Amino acid sequence: MNIFLIYAFLFFMGSLLGWGLELIFRHWFSKANPEHRWINPGFCVGPYVPLYGFGLCILYFMATMIDRSHISGLAEHALALVLIAVELTLLEYIAGIFLLKVANVRLWDYSMLWGNINGLICPLFTFFWTVLGVMYYYLIHPHILEALAWLASNLAFSFFIGVFYGVFSIDVAYSINLVTRIRKFADEKEIVVKYEEFKRITYEKRQERKDKIRFFMSLPRGERLNEMLEHYRQRMEELEKALER
Repeated sequence: MNIFLIYAFLFFMGSLLGWGLELIFRHWFSKANPEHRWINPGFCVGPYVPLYGFGLCILYFMATMIDRSHISGLAEHALALVLIAVELTLLEYIAGIFLLKVANVRLWDYSMLWGNINGLICPLFTFFWTVLGVMYYYLIHPHILEALAWLASNLAFSFFIGVFYGVFSIDVAYSINLVTRIRKFADEKEIVVKYEEFKRITYEKRQERKDKIRFFMSLPRGERLNEMLEHYRQRMEELEKALER
């Protein structure tokens, strides 16, 4: 089977499954969302989080390399555990740094957790990612291979993957424009926009004005975006002053 199609399929599946995982986590467990509202995770409008797509591709590549190395027994388990922890933590850190440098946006914030580095990675979430990675390696990877074998014999399904990438490309183009505008505002005001806080404050402002609110909390568009960013900045300044008292 074509290697490009394999990783295209893995990225597709990882992005969708990751979106579902993030959606549930942000609804039930995020401290930045105490009202348990449904928050569309990530910048993309559609139901996908590319970070998880990359993560699944990395896990698949790692598992394939270990299989080909013919390492077995305790050495295999130890190597898989170390690689999973290092690779997924590194991916999270690189993605977080990229967003901070490129867009002045913080999609997640671990600054209140012990052992964090720049609020982007911490031992607790390294543990969570390692658990997920281990579950993939021992429970899911064999089924991924079966799914790829099925895909190889049902290439018509690749049409749906193509549709996904067509929609995804349009979404990414829109999101890049959105990121550019947020970066411009953040640079001018010398702030970092915390994604979950921004969406929560935007939601509250829309409620006050009785604006139409979609099921998944989405970012505003056009001039409303600048208006909501300014409102977010003022609210965050008020919060910082209150904490200093």
